[in-house]
Amino acid sequence: MDDSSLLAAILLGLVEGLTEFLPVSSTGHLILAGELLGFTGPASATFKISIQLGAILAVLVAYRQRFAAVIEGLARRDPAAVAFTRNILLGFLPAMLIGVVAYKGIKALLESPETVAVALIVGGFAILAIERLVKRVRIESVETMPAATALKIGFVQCLAMIPGVSRSGATIMGALLMGVERKTAAEFSFFLAMPTMAAATTYDLYKSRDLLSFDDVGMIAVGFGVAFVTALLVVKSLVAVVGRYGFAPFAWYRIVVGTAALVWLLNI
Repeated sequence: MDDSSLLAAILLGLVEGLTEFLPVSSTGHLILAGELLGFTGPASATFKISIQLGAILAVLVAYRQRFAAVIEGLARRDPAAVAFTRNILLGFLPAMLIGVVAYKGIKALLESPETVAVALIVGGFAILAIERLVKRVRIESVETMPAATALKIGFVQCLAMIPGVSRSGATIMGALLMGVERKTAAEFSFFLAMPTMAAATTYDLYKSRDLLSFDDVGMIAVGFGVAFVTALLVVKSLVAVVGRYGFAPFAWYRIVVGTAALVWLLNI
């Protein structure tokens, strides 16, 4: 792995860690950053998906005590632990089924920075609209979330298969529209990311195994580590920021970045 590849891995790892759990689209940012760095092609798409595991590991570490409590609760069949696990699995189910069917189409979209720019802008305005619509809170924890709500949020998450839509943005905004409290919506998005992104990465690595070289694996390892450390900081602070400022700042950020990217891409 040469110096330019190492630098690209570090920068993209930073981008992934900073954006995975924010409603701004980590995949979209990785595609645009890859375009700027000249890091494109089939191997780059696999890299961008794989380093998301570093961010997912950050959730496991940040919420390790809660997950340990859930495992203990499942052992004694505690209703809250059972409901928590059921809701995560139901939320993951649509993405698993649709992702396998739409795999090739998703990979093709990962090569379209123009799609990302437009989706960032549209998603920004959607967040602003949803922030104005959401008034009533009915669900205040993952454990008390009805099974039907968890499944519906899972279907909403599938919108994020379009790069630039944002997985966390889709799940959080969908949850808010269904009456989920802000902090709970953000945490459910964190937890739902774990099986979703782990499955997507494993499946993509299997499909792309013949395309990967030793340097690619090294870049993935570096990006994974950087994404993990950065995402750990983001996860610990996001819930507090959202509780104080809401999601509007992220919406305006999306609109500004998407517009700038579209102008840049159209003038290349």
